[in-house]
Amino acid sequence: MQLTAVLTPAEEGGYVAFNPETGTTTQGESVDEAVQNLREATELFLEEFPERRSLGHAIMTTFDLAHA
Repeated sequence: MQLTAVLTPAEEGGYVAFNPETGTTTQGESVDEAVQNLREATELFLEEFPERRSLGHAIMTTFDLAHA
């Protein structure tokens, strides 16, 4: 099963990792660690809530703000 990982830099260092298909979120000191932690968190989540498997892939895009 292929899922989406969205990573953003964390204020305290490292990265926050988010899976939009399930809502699971975690963090890690490196990109690799954050993705591995997200994989583990998402596997545990799907063991508890298997019906979330059928949501499909997230759609990611960008948008502009008039005043930033």
